[in-house]
Amino acid sequence: MRIPLFTGAMIILLMGCAASTLPEKKLRQFEFAAPTFTIVNNTLEIYLQNPVKCPLRVWIINQDDQLQSKLRKLNPIVIKETSDTLVQIPNVKEGKNFSYGYRLGSVTKKIKNIKVELPFPLHKEYSIVQGNNSGPTHNTDWSRYAVDFSLKTNDTICAATNGFVVGVVDKYKYGGVGSKWMPFGNFITIYDPNTGIFTQYVHLVHNGSLVSVGDKIESGQPIALSGKTGQTNIEHLHFSCLVPVNNNAGLESIPFEFVEGYKSEDLQRNDVLTKTNYDYPTN
Repeated sequence: MRIPLFTGAMIILLMGCAASTLPEKKLRQFEFAAPTFTIVNNTLEIYLQNPVKCPLRVWIINQDDQLQSKLRKLNPIVIKETSDTLVQIPNVKEGKNFSYGYRLGSVTKKIKNIKVELPFPLHKEYSIVQGNNSGPTHNTDWSRYAVDFSLKTNDTICAATNGFVVGVVDKYKYGGVGSKWMPFGNFITIYDPNTGIFTQYVHLVHNGSLVSVGDKIESGQPIALSGKTGQTNIEHLHFSCLVPVNNNAGLESIPFEFVEGYKSEDLQRNDVLTKTNYDYPTN
């Protein structure tokens, strides 16, 4: 399996508008220190650090076939939340030109499916802009069960679950037409260790995050301001629930249900959803 290198996020955004020039720099949702590689007494030592409050999978790649065969047995290396690890591979006399890739979460974590909160304040109502398994962008494993809400620029986004912030990008200013704008949307990623589910909130306004990586989050808590950044030509919130998988994206969209009883798979464009209560399960 080929894993793209040096990536911190895979985000599915929407359609396009606002600026004609792409940003010069792609931003990471968290800072990941490059692994270190040392040969000690014919043993390769790989030192890895996980800076976020969720498991992290790391793939180590080397062009030497013999060494890569040993690495293949270890990949992906899972690092527990906010911890480090030292991996030792014996009978390695030399090694150079390493590369690596990393993804959020562990595929061995048992997923607990529960109802989530609507990602906006109590008593607010918004319509559906795009539902499940639909065009133009909710038709891949990454985004199949995502739901887009008609939030306007600077409308408040609230956490749908408890958890920890494991990713924030909020320095982009614009959106644009076409898939070339896909990597340039602002977003927040939250991990719920109780359920193993990641939630993402995409298209935030410039400087629209109200939280930082590492923050502990309560469901219903305001976390961001909505906007129109990335691959979109309309103001809206792209919301999705995701779980870890060992593929290039690293996370996969799953269906979900809101505490009011709305099921993501049933929602259609122009449906109106109202938030009536806070009832996120804690056990």
